[in-house]
Amino acid sequence: MELKKDIWTKKDYQEYVKYLISLKDETYKEFHQKLTITKYEILGIRVPMQRKIAKEISKGNALSFLSVCKETYYEEVNIEGFVIASLEEPNFTKYMEKFLPKIDNWAICDGFCNTVKSIPKNKEAYLPKIKEMLMSSHEFSVRVGLILLLSFYVESNYLSIIFECVNSLNREEYYINMAVAWLLAECYIKYREETLEFLKNNQNSKFVQNKTISKICDSYRVTKEEKEMLKKLRK
Repeated sequence: MELKKDIWTKKDYQEYVKYLISLKDETYKEFHQKLTITKYEILGIRVPMQRKIAKEISKGNALSFLSVCKETYYEEVNIEGFVIASLEEPNFTKYMEKFLPKIDNWAICDGFCNTVKSIPKNKEAYLPKIKEMLMSSHEFSVRVGLILLLSFYVESNYLSIIFECVNSLNREEYYINMAVAWLLAECYIKYREETLEFLKNNQNSKFVQNKTISKICDSYRVTKEEKEMLKKLRK
């Protein structure tokens, strides 16, 4: 199917959905369903193919495509996220805000965040929006904020902001807390002394603190002696 279009009509989109259905893989669908809890029906299209489709769509009129998007299938939503992630301002933030409520699982969240093109070019400008996401009542909007920090802000000059953001969170949702643990574990790998100090004095829940230490200890980049020391910081 031709995906690079100047204008997307509703009929074009219907043909596009038929094309996605033609790519379904029942074996991969069964595998992915075990990893991902979502309200969307999963077709079973592998992520590299989804990214390829999104890339072709983005070569044409991406905004026209986004104007006709629906969300019956998991892959529809995932590809929409990849297309939005390719946008620059002033369109990226506008379409991201519309997209956030559609995210209902870790895979769409993390794939979207890891694909974003505009944030690395102007990190300071996006920090207020990320902090706003962290205050959301929507579990996966918060996770988006955390995974964006993980993807683009684990640098020495942003560590204090990351620690401040983590300390301000007091959430019980599993996928938020797992993202916090992942973020802190990556901070430790790159900035041991600063993150160790934070782990000694923070407002982390027992789950977050212990899961962070567990993730750090899973890393081959951490010595046996460090692991033993870190285990003493468990709550």
